[in-house]
Order: sequence, then C-alpha cells, then structure tokens
Amino acid sequence: MSATPTSALLGILQHYSPASVLCVSRSQIPAIAAWREQHADCQISSASEVPLSDDLRNQRYDLAIVADQLEHLDKRTATELLAGLRNLSASRIAVLVDTERATEWQENDFFALALQRRARFSQDGQSLTLYSYDLAEYKSVPDWLNSKYWANPEMFDKYWW
Repeated sequence: MSATPTSALLGILQHYSPASVLCVSRSQIPAIAAWREQHADCQISSASEVPLSDDLRNQRYDLAIVADQLEHLDKRTATELLAGLRNLSASRIAVLVDTERATEWQENDFFALALQRRARFSQDGQSLTLYSYDLAEYKSVPDWLNSKYWANPEMFDKYWW
C-alpha cells in the first residue's frame, strides 16, 4: 500500500502507462503534474467543472482520474459522472474522495458502481479513500462460459427439433 495519495496515483499511472488521461478535479493533482513532466507524449485532458463539456465527454481515455469533485457535487450528479466515465469514456478509473466531506456517500455506493477500494489515507485531518475500476479486472470469466458447455457439436446435423 502506498504511503500518500500522490504515490498511489503515480503507482496507478505507472502500472497502466496510459497514452491518454482525463483528470476531473477542482484542484491540481500533484501526481498528474509529476506524470506530465516525465511523459510528455501522454495526452492529458483536464476538467474542473461537472458536467463535462461535449468535447471531453465524447472522447475515449485510457485512464480517468477523479479527485476533489465528489465532495462538492450532489450525489446524483456525481453518480452520473462516475457511471458515464466508466461506461463511455474510460476502461480504467481512479477516484480519490474525502470520505469525511462526501457525507452522502457510503462505501457500498462505490461498490455499486463496480469500484474497488484500493487504499485509505489520513493526513492533515483529511481522510481520503482511493477507489479504482478496471474493465479488464472487473469480473473473471467463469468456467462454464465457453463453447464446451454451450452446445453439443457432435449432435449437429443429426437431429432437427
């Protein structure tokens, strides 16, 4: 587990090495600034206001980072932001939220959006929690989900019902 939110976000950025990042935050995120310095070829788009503008909303990103937003939005708007990013804009999401200030949110609300808790941080009287979503890791493929269990190929062209 990382010691700070910045190092945790940098770990996520290093793990995925995204070519494009959408950063939705009201304040500067130090991890994004550090990543930008070392990876000039990474396209980083930023938004401080929600809902997102059409040009940002209609693009696809390798990673979306949301920080310092959910605490300022009503729950419905915040849920629409996270679900929209997850469903339409990015295959991977990292959400950093101050759980003390985002009082409408319970941990199950994040789980309901398919987010997983990655880390908790306490510093300067703030309690931050990092949640993430990765489409590739969302659900493992069950054993029964293959052609072996779907049909009986040896029976093809033998019987007609």
